[in-house]
Amino acid sequence: MTPPSQRPPNAGSRYAAARESVRERVAPHLGIDPRALGAFRIAVALFVLADLVVYRLPAVDTFYADGGVLPRSTLAETFPLLARGSLHAISGSAWVQASLLAGGGFAAGCLLVGYRTRAATGLSLVLLASLYARNPYVINGGNTILVVFLFLSLFLPLDARWSLSSDRPGDRSDRSDADGGGDDSPENALDPRVCSLGTAVTLMTLVSIYAANAVSKYRSDAWMSGIAVPRIFQLGEFTVWLGPLVSDQAAVLAAINWSWIALLSASPALIVATGRLRTGVALAFVAAHLGMAATMRLAVFPFVMVAILLLFLPPGAWDLVETAASKLRESTRLGEPDRTHRGGGGTESRAASPNPSRARRGIRAGAAALLVGFFLALVWWQAAGVGLVDLPASEASGELSEVSWSFFAPDPPDASSWYVVRGTPESGDPIDLRDGGAVTYDRPPDAAETYPTTLWHQFGFRIKNAGESRYRPVASYACERTDRDVASVTVFHVEQAVDADGPVGEPEAHEKIRLAC
Repeated sequence: MTPPSQRPPNAGSRYAAARESVRERVAPHLGIDPRALGAFRIAVALFVLADLVVYRLPAVDTFYADGGVLPRSTLAETFPLLARGSLHAISGSAWVQASLLAGGGFAAGCLLVGYRTRAATGLSLVLLASLYARNPYVINGGNTILVVFLFLSLFLPLDARWSLSSDRPGDRSDRSDADGGGDDSPENALDPRVCSLGTAVTLMTLVSIYAANAVSKYRSDAWMSGIAVPRIFQLGEFTVWLGPLVSDQAAVLAAINWSWIALLSASPALIVATGRLRTGVALAFVAAHLGMAATMRLAVFPFVMVAILLLFLPPGAWDLVETAASKLRESTRLGEPDRTHRGGGGTESRAASPNPSRARRGIRAGAAALLVGFFLALVWWQAAGVGLVDLPASEASGELSEVSWSFFAPDPPDASSWYVVRGTPESGDPIDLRDGGAVTYDRPPDAAETYPTTLWHQFGFRIKNAGESRYRPVASYACERTDRDVASVTVFHVEQAVDADGPVGEPEAHEKIRLAC
């Protein structure tokens, strides 16, 4: 009988050793520090709450009720699939919409503190996607990216740090079954990263977004000639805060144009690089997005991108963050730094089951297939959006370009635009319903001020090429909400061509609809 010490290792042991060897090589590139997962969870939850409370809740009557600018009948006519799939389309009542927003806020609050994290993530995903489907005219690329990464978050242990769930064994049970089949509880205590198929797909998704955007810019004459950013900053309806201050700085804007292209081109370094170089690239993207937030009206987009970029910061960066924050950390469970949490929110005392059941293996295989299929579909969709692959004939005439993550590419708008809503009384001269003054189609001093809120700006930008039927609810809304005595309302979309040096020619007013009040 062969002594145990001389027996060859069994297949299971060899597989575990090989898997650990692969993990050690891959983790620096496709692994995520648990502290990054915790920070990402908190940031995403805050941005979801801000989107609901700051933008959506005050605008329930306007954008989500049947008495607003997009009643359910118009949604069903224009986007029948979205109308059938949105929970928010079950009622046109403002109080129902507000109740659903409150439910979304509750889910985001649970996500913020890390309570029942995966359930809170799933509920946030469903309610947010439903809300965006209810009125697709008041979203931008940042909103769709937020939904995508909420879905990917279902395969990540977001409560690995700074959460209520991190010390609740009942909440951690079987959490690894949904990670896409990867081993996220390494034995190597020197490397705290969570590394699984879920972390790999999540990181590669953001890099694919940046890479696709780089390709779209390479195919753009405006971007490759250096005039795209200068032209964008002549779009007065987009420039806010510090934007007007830099809109005349041609040299600075041209430098930003080339710097952004270079940074997008370097986006693969977010995965290829490690250590300080990776940190530097991630922080460069963070700085770029914060610069966008400081100069342009882009809603939650730049902040969502910053939250995702937190996932790329390596352990060394988080060590510095924890050191700097040590004096501010309170002595609570949420702030104890001595727990080394691994994948799924567990601690280092949690061991992966060496022989998972058949059902558990099936769940892991299904999650892995779903993740891979989702990523491949996403890459194909982005490739179609930048023209690298052909769309099916049924989709070629659709609105893919309107919802793609193009970021003003391949060609930024070449005209600034705003709206004039003219009210015509029974007698007397027509008036501008926005301020009650005389009607004029001249370029306003600040085009951004002609849009009362960010959602109004998104709605106006997305609907500008729509037909009369989509403008009818807008004119009806203006008739009902105005406190002025008018017999009819006429909606004009006004455009003025711009180039890198400013406006060109005279504004042109296009009548969209005239409606008797």
